Amino acid sequence: MRMIPPPAFSTELATPAHGLPMTRVLGQPIVDATTDDCVTALLDGRERTVFFLNAHCANLRARDRGYAAALARADVVLPDGIGVELAARMTGDRLTENLNGTDFTPELLRAAARQGLSVFLFGARPGTAEAAAERLMADIPGLRIAGTRDGYAGSADPERAVQEINASGADILLVAMGVPMQELWIDRHRPDLAPRLVLGVGALFDFLAGNVRRAPAPVRKARLEWAWRLALEPRRLASRYLLGNGTFLMRAAAHALRMAGRDAIAKRALDLTASAALILCLAPALLLVAAVIRLDSRGPVLFRQTRIGRNGRAFTIFKFRTMHTDAAERLAEIRALSDRAGICFKSRHDPRVTRVGRLLRRFSVDELPQVFNVLFGTMSLVGPRPALPTEVAAYPARALERLAAKPGITGLWQVSGRADIGFDKMVDMDIAYVRSRGILLDVMLLLLTARAVASGRGAY
Repeated sequence: MRMIPPPAFSTELATPAHGLPMTRVLGQPIVDATTDDCVTALLDGRERTVFFLNAHCANLRARDRGYAAALARADVVLPDGIGVELAARMTGDRLTENLNGTDFTPELLRAAARQGLSVFLFGARPGTAEAAAERLMADIPGLRIAGTRDGYAGSADPERAVQEINASGADILLVAMGVPMQELWIDRHRPDLAPRLVLGVGALFDFLAGNVRRAPAPVRKARLEWAWRLALEPRRLASRYLLGNGTFLMRAAAHALRMAGRDAIAKRALDLTASAALILCLAPALLLVAAVIRLDSRGPVLFRQTRIGRNGRAFTIFKFRTMHTDAAERLAEIRALSDRAGICFKSRHDPRVTRVGRLLRRFSVDELPQVFNVLFGTMSLVGPRPALPTEVAAYPARALERLAAKPGITGLWQVSGRADIGFDKMVDMDIAYVRSRGILLDVMLLLLTARAVASGRGAY
């Protein structure tokens, strides 16, 4: 499923030039998208500089200001390796895909070959770029190799190297000099390079040329590649895969704690304990409601729907079904009946709602299964309501800040009128919550929610 752009932590993060969803690892903005979406964006004809970030890179970034500056100036930074994935999880994010350079770059070149684009290979030991080019041409029919140049004597004269690359007419330049040398070289010479897409690809040429063996796909999928590589090259990689990843993960954990803060930790603790207690206490009532729904109309008891949560990540929300099973197909014909101003549809007299459904909505009983979402961590007790993907796609830039917080069962606008509040006012309230959220505010809103549910105001 294609992801929706993330919230406005900063203007750059909210609206990157490449249009891809973003997240942060140790403060570094990185792409959070599928291989297919990244390939499509990178081959859109615009000039791009692409680097990869793994645990080793992040360790270097922490102590090398020049390399950190080069990463910051790159158009696109892609996540590479389980270390980055684990670091993202420490701050509550799950990366859509691990875009390992040795897997991603060949996929990019396959798409480039279909478009008739050419590639220049620059870097590695003498003969390695040529061997890698032969392997790529054998694996990717129609791929045009514009030229090759080694990274030893071939890089000793930067001006001559740039001239040769430009004279080749290549559309794509792959630079394989190792981190951080390749990023620094690209960053220094990018204004003079003609290829519209330039990538720093590390050891890719060595893998393609057979100089370095790689874990087979089943091992990589089991996330044991580091152990496989240690078995093959223990002396060269031991410090990188054991000490390096350990250092990185310690830094990532410390960063996650700083980012989380006491209120965030207390909020998650509240969510866990309250949702577990509610599930235990409400189990008989939940079973009774399920039985009534089945007796009232045909269809499943639970309604599952894709919603957009924190950082633009899609998840499945659980609710008791309150509509007939053909509700989605009938939406277009009744959209004009919406009682809410803005892009979010809400109708007081929605003909798709069942008889039992109206009663469940009146007292918000239909929302109760979302305690499982809270328990699983995709939602919180308090936060902005999770929106539909179609709604988020139509959001104005200001509304994207709603996605900076984990969505909640209740929130500021729910206790202030719920569906009676227009879209613009709802956004204002959610942004106010995002900017002032804290455990005391959450407790206050939970108390106010009980009054709002009892009154039934705005619930339909």
